Amino acid sequence: MSDSSSPALSAVDFVKTYPGARGKPRIRALDGLSINVQAGTVFALLGPNGAGKSTAVKILATLSRPDSGHASVAGIDVLRDPNGVRHIIGLVSQKASSDPMATARENLVLAGRIHGMSSSSARARAADLLSRFALDEAAERLAKTFSGGMARKLDVAIGLMHRPQVLFLDEPTTGLDPQARTELWAEIDRLSAHEDVAVLLTTHYLDEADQLADRLAIVDHGRVVVEGTPEQLKAELKGDTVQVELATAEAIPGAMVLLSRIAGLRDVASVGASLRARASSGARAVPSLLSALEDADIAVSSVTVARPSLDDVYLHHVGRSFEVAA
Repeated sequence: MSDSSSPALSAVDFVKTYPGARGKPRIRALDGLSINVQAGTVFALLGPNGAGKSTAVKILATLSRPDSGHASVAGIDVLRDPNGVRHIIGLVSQKASSDPMATARENLVLAGRIHGMSSSSARARAADLLSRFALDEAAERLAKTFSGGMARKLDVAIGLMHRPQVLFLDEPTTGLDPQARTELWAEIDRLSAHEDVAVLLTTHYLDEADQLADRLAIVDHGRVVVEGTPEQLKAELKGDTVQVELATAEAIPGAMVLLSRIAGLRDVASVGASLRARASSGARAVPSLLSALEDADIAVSSVTVARPSLDDVYLHHVGRSFEVAA
């Protein structure tokens, strides 16, 4: 048994490299990544594709080994006792884990039996999860007939069958339509309360991390750049975000030069035909901004002033917009 005050999951200084193609230098997928996840919380690894999120999950789920570093799940050493770890974790990977030629109920019962549950316990647990994920009416349908949202709910339910202490959700909503994403968000949001499970979520969706995570870590080039609660990280950026939509993207270079010269504006960056900057007071900065662009004959479609977002947090700590990185 692990100390209740200890994190449910801990990774320290993960380093992982892969061979480069055709004699090129090795690729450093993880470069000293460290995280701690407490029981009953959702912790998000937020970063663009290729940041190292899935590599970290594979190591923590005992599917790969790091070049260096160490980790534990519920006090069990991931490298020394991988079999012990596998008994207490659930994994929902990016690919479907269900058997398409089996029904939803059959998939769940099979998962339970694989984890050593009795037939009666597995069927009872399956019925509970089918109801919780609103799949009870589709319980006897083949998984191959499920919509994308239903299939992902079934995958999460399979991961929960044996009541894991830690659940890994690797990009669980990629490819889902907005309604299916929202429905799955609601289920993930209930996990920590209903199951008292620690959830490690990887995502490249800003709104998903903002909505679901109790804490998050922004990952870039295999290392944690900054960590905290979504509200804490946004609150640390004082002032406002000013976004300027230009009539044409061709005007971006000249507009960036002009905005960088305006007093009170900082962290000027471009995304498509838009410019984004930080300001101590957006209301005071906008008149000067519009005047400078008008004098340069640069047409403006719109200007918005808003409180900081996670994209602003990413820009501040990484040096580029998340939309550009993704």
